[in-house]
Amino acid sequence: MSIRNLDSLFDPASIAVFGASLREGSVGATVWRNLSRGGFPGPLYAVNPRPGALAGQTQYASVAELPQAPELAVICTPPATVPGLVAELAARGTRAAVVVSAGMDAAQRQAMLEAARPGLLRILGPNCIGLLAPHQGVNASFAHINALPGEIAFVSQSGALVTAMLDWARGRGIGFSHFVSLGEHADVDFGDMLDYLASDPRTRAILLYIESVESARKFMSAARSAARNKPVIVVKAGRSAAGQAAAASHTGALAGSDVVFDAAIGRAGMLRVDTLQELFLAAETLSRFRTNRDDAITILTNGGGAGVMAADAAAAAGVALAPLQAATEQALDAVLPPNWSRSNPVDIIGDAPVQRYVQALQILNQDAGSGALLFIHAPTAIVPSADIARALLPLARPAGNLQPARLMSCWLGDAAVAQARQTFREGGIATFETPELAVRAFSMLSRYRRNQDELTQAPPARPAARCPDTAAIRAIVDPALQAGRALLTEPEAKGVLQACGLAVAETRQVAAQAEAAVEAAQQIGFPVVLKILSEDISHKSDQGGVALDLADADAVQRAARDMLARIGRALPQARLQGFTVQAMVRRRHAQELIVGSAIDPVFGPVILFGQGGTAVEVMADRAVGLPPLNVPLARALVARTRVSRLLAGWRDTPAVNQEALDAVLVGVSQLLAEVPEIAELDINPLIVNHEGAVALDARIRLDPRGPAGAPHFAIQPYPAELEEQVEWQGQTLCLRAIRPEDEALHLAFFQSLDPQDVRLRWFYSRRSIERSELARMVQIDYAREMAFVAIAPDPQGQARTLGVVRAITDPDNIQAEFGVIVRSELKGSGLGLLLMQKMIRYLRSQGTRRLCATVLDYNERMLSLARELGFEDDPEQPPEEGVRAIVLPLA
Repeated sequence: MSIRNLDSLFDPASIAVFGASLREGSVGATVWRNLSRGGFPGPLYAVNPRPGALAGQTQYASVAELPQAPELAVICTPPATVPGLVAELAARGTRAAVVVSAGMDAAQRQAMLEAARPGLLRILGPNCIGLLAPHQGVNASFAHINALPGEIAFVSQSGALVTAMLDWARGRGIGFSHFVSLGEHADVDFGDMLDYLASDPRTRAILLYIESVESARKFMSAARSAARNKPVIVVKAGRSAAGQAAAASHTGALAGSDVVFDAAIGRAGMLRVDTLQELFLAAETLSRFRTNRDDAITILTNGGGAGVMAADAAAAAGVALAPLQAATEQALDAVLPPNWSRSNPVDIIGDAPVQRYVQALQILNQDAGSGALLFIHAPTAIVPSADIARALLPLARPAGNLQPARLMSCWLGDAAVAQARQTFREGGIATFETPELAVRAFSMLSRYRRNQDELTQAPPARPAARCPDTAAIRAIVDPALQAGRALLTEPEAKGVLQACGLAVAETRQVAAQAEAAVEAAQQIGFPVVLKILSEDISHKSDQGGVALDLADADAVQRAARDMLARIGRALPQARLQGFTVQAMVRRRHAQELIVGSAIDPVFGPVILFGQGGTAVEVMADRAVGLPPLNVPLARALVARTRVSRLLAGWRDTPAVNQEALDAVLVGVSQLLAEVPEIAELDINPLIVNHEGAVALDARIRLDPRGPAGAPHFAIQPYPAELEEQVEWQGQTLCLRAIRPEDEALHLAFFQSLDPQDVRLRWFYSRRSIERSELARMVQIDYAREMAFVAIAPDPQGQARTLGVVRAITDPDNIQAEFGVIVRSELKGSGLGLLLMQKMIRYLRSQGTRRLCATVLDYNERMLSLARELGFEDDPEQPPEEGVRAIVLPLA
C-alpha cells in the first residue's frame, strides 16, 4: 500500500497530455479540451508526434522535447506505446501518470509497471476515464462534463458509472473533492485511494463503487484506518451470484463471496448501500448526523398524512417510534390545539404559526426519551416555510440546547420549500426530500453504528483464557495429511473440537459390520445414533447414511444392515471405513445451529453461524464473520441471524447459554489461527440450550497448502505474542500492545500527567480529552500503527498505565513517527528508555527503515534520551524555529 506521489496525481504543478489533438470524437481531444477549459492554473503541455495535430497551438513531439518534466502525464496513445512513454517519463522525473489507453495485454501492463518502478512513478489505470480534482482545477478525464467542487470523494472501478454519476450529481448540485476512475487499477487501487483520502482535508465522506477487491489485508487496513476518520460508504456490484461452485461442506456453499464482502464491510466500520442514490443519501446522513446514538425517533409534523407515511416507513425499516412521556404530553397540551394527535407522530396541525413549531420542538427536545427528532413540514399559505426554518435553526445551535445531530428534517415540496431546505443544510442539519428517505437514512445510521462498534474490536488470534491443545490437534491432523487424506473422519473431527475445549457427543468408530455397531451401542448406552463412515460421502443424511434414536440392539442391527444395502445400491463406488455410533443427545428447549469455516478466495478464512440441521441451505439463515473473533464480535455475528431471536428465549423456553455459544465461536476462530491446514469446517448440528452447547456432527476438510492460519486473516489480530513481563525497579511490568479495553486506564493515565508534560508530548496543554480522541488512541490498526504500554499494579493492586510509546508508520513502511510519555513522577527513571527500546526492536522486525520525531527544542529530557538511543538531527527536514527534527536509521 502506498500514497507515495499521489499528491502529484491529484494536485500537480504541471500536466502533459500524450495523444492530445483536435480530432473530433477522439479521447486525446476530449482530455485536452477538458484540461484546457477546466481552470488548471499550471503549465499544460500537448504532446503529439504528428505535426499540426493541434492546428497551430504549441505542441511537442516527445518527452525529450518538453521544456520540463511534467509532474503529471495523461496518456491517450495506443497500448503498445505506453510502456516506452512511461519509461521516458520516469527517467525524466515525472511522478504520476493517468493511463487512459485501453486494450493493453498482460505483458504490456507488466512492462508499464516495470518501467514506472525505478522512478516511483504512480499509475492510475489503464483503461480508465481519468480523474477530476475540482478544487485544484484538474479535469484529466474524457468525461462529458466537469465536476462541481464539494466535500465528497467518489472512487469507481466502472468508467461508465463515473460519467453517469457526474451527470446525475451535477443536476442536483452535488460537488466533489475528487472523482476517480480506477480502471484496471494496475497500480493505484482502492487501498491507496482510501489512505490518501482519509487524510485529505477537503474530503468529509468517501464513496466507493467496487466490483472486486484483490489484496484483502491491504484493503481492510486502509478501510479501517479511513473509517475511523470519516464515513466510507460502499456500493458493491454482484449481490446475486449466478452460481456457487460445489463445496464439500454446508459452510462452503453458504459463505458466498457477497456475504463475505458484507462481513468485511461491517468489520471495517464502513457502510454498504444498494444503489447509487443511496450513496449520496448515506453521505448526507453520516456527514451531518453520525454522532447520534438514538435507537428510536419522534416525528414532528404539520400534516397527519406525512406523519403516517413516516410511521409506515419506520415500521418497514424496523425503526422504533419513541412513546411520548406523560410530562411531555401535558406540556404539548399547553401549546397545541385540542385536536393534536396526542401520540407519536406529533401532528401540530396544518394551521400552525411559527411559534407553535418552536414551542413543540423545544418540548420534545427536553424529553430525553424522545430519541432522534424527525421534523416534517408541508408548505402552507399560513406562514412561509423559510420563516419556520429561520425560527427553528437557532434551536439547533449550542445556545438553543438542541444539537444538530439530534434533528433530521424533511421539507416536502419543491420551490416553496427550497429556501428552507437550504437554510437547514447551511446550518448543518441533515435534510431529506421525503419522509421515507429520512427514515431509511436513520436505519442506515443504525447499521453504520453497529459496523463502527465492530471496528473498535481488536481480538487476539489466541486468547489466553482458552488455549487449544495444539499437540493433540496435530496428532490428528498430521497423520491424515501424511496419508494424503483431505477429509477427517467424524471421530477425528470431533477429536479436534475436543482439543479446542468444545463439548461433543460421545462417538465410537467401528467396522462396517452390524455386530460391531451393536457392541459399540451397548457400551455407550441406548438410545444411539448410527452413521455411515466414508471419505466419499460428505453429506451422510442425503444418502440415507444416518439413523436416529435407535432404542435397542435389534434396532441398531436392522439399521446397520439396511444402511449398508442402501449405500451399496446408491453409491457402489464409495469406500466404506465403517460406522460411527454415538449417544442420542436429547435436550429440552434445544436449538439446532451450524458453526463452520471456509476459505474465501479474497478475504481468506471466514466463520459462519446460522440455523442448522439438514435443511440448512434451504433456510439460508446465516451470517459470516472474519476472524479473529472475541466475545463481542461473536455475539454481533449471532445477532445478524433470524434464529438469534429464538436463542434469546420466548414464553416458557429459556434463553440459551450464551457463554457456551460464545466459546464455540471463539474456539473455532482460535482453531483457524493455530491450524492453517483447515480449509473447511462444519459443526452441524450444534445443539444449544440453557444448559450448554454440544456438537453432534463435525466435518473437517484439510488442505496441505495451509490456507488458514493467522497470517492469512484479512484483519491483523491483536499481537498477544509481543507481551512480555519485565523486572524494573523492584516491580514487574507488563509491556504489551495497547488494546480497546484500555480506554479507562488510558484516560486515568492522561489525567495524571502534568500539563507541562502534556505540552512537551503533544505541543499543547490541556487536562481533558475528547471521547472520540481517546478511542482513537486505544483502537489502533496493528498493520500500520503500534502503541506499547507499561502496566503495573498500584498500591491497591489495581492495574494502571505507567507509560506509553506510539509509532505510526507511513503506508510504504519507510518511516515511522514516534511519541513517548511516562507518568510525571517517573520522569528520569529509565522507563522511557525501556519503552523506546521495545518499539525500536519491533519496528526493526517489521522492516521499517527510519524512526523520526519532532521535538520541542527545550525538551531536554527527550533530546537526551534520543541521543542515548542514537538519534541525530534529520538532514532531510528543513530547520524550523522552536523544534528539532530527529531521526534514527533502523535498517
